[in-house]
Amino acid sequence: MLEIRNVTKNFGKKLTAVHDLSLTLDTGVVGLIGHNGAGKTTLMQMVATLTRPSSGSILFQGEDIVRKPQAIRQRLGFLPQDFGIYPNLTALEFMQYFAALKGVRDPARIRHLLEMVNLHEQARRQASTFSGGMRRRLGIAQALLNDPDILIVDEPTAGLDPEERLRFRHLLSELGFKKLVIMSTHIVSDVESIASKLAIMRQGRLITCATPDEILAQAHGQIWTAEVASHEYDALRSKVHVLQTQKQGNQLSLRIAHPHQPCAGALHAAPSLEEALMAQRYAIPASQELAA
Repeated sequence: MLEIRNVTKNFGKKLTAVHDLSLTLDTGVVGLIGHNGAGKTTLMQMVATLTRPSSGSILFQGEDIVRKPQAIRQRLGFLPQDFGIYPNLTALEFMQYFAALKGVRDPARIRHLLEMVNLHEQARRQASTFSGGMRRRLGIAQALLNDPDILIVDEPTAGLDPEERLRFRHLLSELGFKKLVIMSTHIVSDVESIASKLAIMRQGRLITCATPDEILAQAHGQIWTAEVASHEYDALRSKVHVLQTQKQGNQLSLRIAHPHQPCAGALHAAPSLEEALMAQRYAIPASQELAA
């Protein structure tokens, strides 16, 4: 459905936000993971034709959308991180306004989408009175007005409470049954249960694109638990990547990412997805031994 070929985006002569990135995606939820500044938003803006790559091509169903952006715009839904509303409009008026902009003339489509995001009972409330989660759901509803094949959402759960985040993840999961949903986040828990693939970005580069199970398998043998005395901690931390520390009496209980046994008595542990991603981030060559 979507093919990104050797895409690079430069801002001036000194900043490369996306570097020679290639990626092929089909239907399902794809979690775009990376630290702040990894290039996630820039990549999504290029797919959404809001900015052009400096080099490379992006194909939607075989059509180059860099040269022909209209090939995707009518089949695309986009929810940016900073989604603004018109404070004097009700949710229904807001949807009617965006429907007019997108050429959607079916009132039943608006009612269906408000029901789908569970806002039909608040349709005549001013959107300015909505919670953050309700505004996000309204944003998803407007992004789906044209029944897009690709839905892009940028950091959609930022600032939401746990209940709203759970509801929002479930909604995106259902949409991924028939559409390509690209969800950018740096919160691994937001995508680990719904993503069919995770695309990991670091400093503008694609590190890997794999299923959550494949990423967990790649981290096999690289996560350890260990108990050390407090006075040993600083020396150990200077040599390995400590993911978690918990004080237990006079000892410190640690979880560590390292390809070899990090200290005497350390035991292998089953990684969480977040730990597997950290292990990948902190990977060192297998030939490298712990410093004495």
